[in-house]
This record gives sequence, structure tokens and C-alpha cells, in this order.
Amino acid sequence: MIPVATAKYEWILALISIAFVFSAFGNGANDVANSYATSVGARTLEMYQAGILAACTEFVGAVALGQRVTDTIKDGIIDIDRFQGKPGTLMLAMGCAEFGSAAWLAIANYMGWPVSTTQTIVGALVGVGLAAQANIHWEWTDGSVSQVAASWGIAPAIAAGFAAVIFATLKYSVLERQDSFKWAMRLIPVYLAATGAILALFIVIEAPSEPFSTFGVDSGVGIILGVFAGCLLVAVVFFMPYFHRRLVKGDTRIRAYHLPLGPLLLKDNCPLYFPAKGDTVVVNYYEDSYGQVLAGQKDALKSPETQHTSDSKVLKDAADVEQNPESVESSPQILPKSKHVEPEQRFLDPVRDLPWYNPLKPWGYVKYCLLQGVTRDVVTHDSQQIRDIHARAHRYDDRVEHMWTYCQVVSAMMMSIAHGSNDVANAVGPWAATYSTYLAGEVSTDAPTPVWFLVVAGLLLGAGFWFYGFNIVRALGNKITQMSPTRGFSIELGAAITVLLASHFGLPVSTTQCLTGASMGVALMNYDLGAVNWKQLAFIFLGWVMTLPCAGLMSGLLCLMALNTPHF
Repeated sequence: MIPVATAKYEWILALISIAFVFSAFGNGANDVANSYATSVGARTLEMYQAGILAACTEFVGAVALGQRVTDTIKDGIIDIDRFQGKPGTLMLAMGCAEFGSAAWLAIANYMGWPVSTTQTIVGALVGVGLAAQANIHWEWTDGSVSQVAASWGIAPAIAAGFAAVIFATLKYSVLERQDSFKWAMRLIPVYLAATGAILALFIVIEAPSEPFSTFGVDSGVGIILGVFAGCLLVAVVFFMPYFHRRLVKGDTRIRAYHLPLGPLLLKDNCPLYFPAKGDTVVVNYYEDSYGQVLAGQKDALKSPETQHTSDSKVLKDAADVEQNPESVESSPQILPKSKHVEPEQRFLDPVRDLPWYNPLKPWGYVKYCLLQGVTRDVVTHDSQQIRDIHARAHRYDDRVEHMWTYCQVVSAMMMSIAHGSNDVANAVGPWAATYSTYLAGEVSTDAPTPVWFLVVAGLLLGAGFWFYGFNIVRALGNKITQMSPTRGFSIELGAAITVLLASHFGLPVSTTQCLTGASMGVALMNYDLGAVNWKQLAFIFLGWVMTLPCAGLMSGLLCLMALNTPHF
């Protein structure tokens, strides 16, 4: 039975529920892209593969690990005592915060602006707090605005440091050694095992049922070492024969689904189920959707063969022969690569002239609605400035890069789980406060967040990325620096470590800022400031600066008008 004090405000609960859906969807479209942007930009994953993984990992992170930070957002930003005796006012204020957050995220997603959803909801809560004349927790206490704001500045720097150190170890132990492929084959089991162990470490730390402190450091270290040993065994038994068959022997029929064959792959007559068709062992991880490779051209300019050659000549020679019109004219059998077919051309153009009673037409529109978000070209950037930036990045052996695609997928999943655990609070917090107040009939934010709230939010986060995450993937994937699997692995792992540490301490940090900081850290490992797109970083930083006041202004004005609306 709903108490009389709040039963009449069920319309507020209905409206905030609608706002929550848009807020969680916008959160997924903007922030989930952080987890998989580098994987898609490095051509490790296709957009549809990233979308499927995101739906699973965001759900796990939100439901299993999202409770702690949700409590911070719910009642740690503004003083809830201001609303004592006025549960309807608290519901109204939280509703305005949710609406303001959803509105700003919709604008940012439409503009392709990667912003901090954490800053968005914190700014919205500060705005309604000022409108309601509630005390804002500015002082340095757990969950206060000061701690949150400090984390915005500290988190990118920490993520940059983690990512740079990870990439530096990889760069000097494998990538830039004289025989990089040989060293990659020696060290890839260690990297695979270390990535799995780090993932296990944070799952152990974050597990809500068995906190790390309950079984001690010794048990925790034992678990981590056990996971490391188990992952190392799996890497040696299954991954090494797979890499040997595919990369050393050059068997183009081998794919990742043949991993379970393990040592059998070492035999020449090993029967293969569903052998792949194709003539390439690995893809070129440095080419864009038009087949152009730009990375490594600065190194080519330094070589003796090209040091007296003009920049334009080198760029022309380095381009794919299929992109050279003269080559096409002289050899008609060589055709240029076709342009990426966008979803409008793929799904709508073939059925545009058909009558509606033809079942192919509605089916084409259904496919467009369901798949338009994961069938767009998010790798290619038609900009001379970005081409010049990519040309300054070092290029490494594609066979080595391929080995680290598996580490990169694991690190991307880890980053996504971290995002789900940390950023689910951005949408759920105000909704949970409103719901618990509605049920209690009085101001109540101490009630635990219902698990079904986290379930719904986890699903919406994945849906937001699937349908509308392409804008942010395009902005973060290759626009800051040239991306590759080894770089993406370092960026994702460094950012994930930072986010999960923050989640453990209850700090709702921005995954956008962590990933951006990590990208900058790895880009600087080229030892060339020109290999970093500083304009894009400034653009993202401007978004961070604008987000808090804009979200606060929108929510605050809405709350101020609602609280002062004339009535009979």
C-alpha cells in the first residue's frame, strides 16, 4: 500500500521513469563507446561484435558491481535533510535532475561530443540543489562534489600513466626489438595470463557477496596467482599451437573458433571444422576502410632510400596501389576498393521505390532501424589533419598486432564491466531515490537500490551503444591518434584499472576522461607531439568544461520553475 503522503505524486514517478530510460540510453550511447572505441578503431572488433559484447559486459558490471557508486550519486552530492517532511519535493527535484541529465546527453550524442556522464548527473544534482536551496556537499568528505571534481582531474593523469607504462613495457619488450615476432611468440602467454589475472583481481575486490577484506590478503593473492597460472596454462596449451599454425605456417583457414583444437593444430593433417575461406593470414590493422595505410610514413621519410624524397612522393608511394588511379588505368584488372556501404544505402535504397504492400520494403526499414547503429564506417576519417597525425605514428608487424587482439578484447570487456559498475549510478541514482521515497511516504535514500533497477539500467546501457554509439566510437577510435591492437590494449587496460580503483573507493569518475587520458599517454609514447590530435583533445576538454554548468543550468531552471509554478 502506497502511503498517502506520496500516492498523489505517482505522476512524478512515471515521468522520472521515462527520463531514466532516456538517461540510461544516452549514457550507453556516449560512455559505453569508451570501452570499445579503441577495439573498433584498431579493427580488432567490428561494430556489431562490440555491440553484442557491450550488451553482456555492461549488464554484468551494472548488476553485479554497481551498488556502491549508486549510493554515492543517490545521496552523497546534495544535503537530503533539506527535503525532510517534503517527500514530494525530493521526488520533483530528482526528477528534474534526471530530465536535465537526459536532455544534455541527447544533445551531446547528436553532436558526436564525448562528454562525461558522471559530470552530467553531478552537475544536474548541483543545479537542483541550488534551486531547492539545499546544502551542496562541497567539503572534502566521502562522495562530496570536491572529491568527485578532484577525481576528474586526477583520473585522466593516472590513466595516462598506467597506459603509458603498459605500452612502454610492450614496446621495449616486443614491438621495437629486432625480431619482434619471435619475442611476441615468447611473451604473449605472459601477457594473456597477466590480463586474466588483473581481471580476476578486480572481480575479487568488487565482489559484493565476498568483500576482499573478509578472506584476507593471503587468500586474495593466492586467487590471483592461481588465475595467472591457469591462464598461462590455457595460453600455452591452446593459444600457442593456434598462433603457430596461423602465423608461423600461414594457414589462412584457421580462425579463433579453432582454438579448442589446441595441440592438434600442430599436426599438418589436423582435421579442421568449418575451415575459413580467404587468402590472408591476418588483416592489415593499420589500413582504413579505403585500404589506405598512413602509419609509419614518418619512419619511411627517415630511411636512406627516402630521405631525399618529397613528402608528397612518399605519401603517394605508401598508399595502396588500388587507390592509385594511374595504376587502375594501366592495369584494368586492378580495381579500387569500394567505398564502405552505409546503412541507408544498404537497407533503404534497394527498397525505397517499392510499394509498402511489398514485404521487402518494411523488412528493409526494420533492418535499418535495428542495424543502422552497427553498420556504419567508424574507422575512416576523411581529414588531411588526421592523416598527417596517423602518418607520424610508428607501425608494427601485423602478426604481432594480431596476437594482442585477444588481450585487447579481454581488456575492452574489463573496461566495459568497469563502466557498468561505475556509471550505472548516473542514471539509477536519482530514480532510486525517488522510488524509495515514493514507497516509504517520507524522504528515504537509505533503502538499498533494487536489483531490478540495475538490471533495467544494464540493458539500456547496452541498447544505447548498439543503436547510437557510433558517433562517439568515431570520435574516440582513431581521432586522437593512430590506433592498433597493442595500443588499444594498453589504453583499455590502463583506463580500466583506473575506473575500477575509483569504483572500489566509491568515486564516480568519468570513463571518458580515463580513456582520453590513457589515449594521450599511449600517443605520447610515439615521442612525437605531432602524433597526438591536440585539437580533438581540446574539443573533448571543452565538452567536460561545459557539461557541468549546462546540465546544472538545465536541471536547476526546470526545478526552479516547477517549485514556483502558480497553482490553485
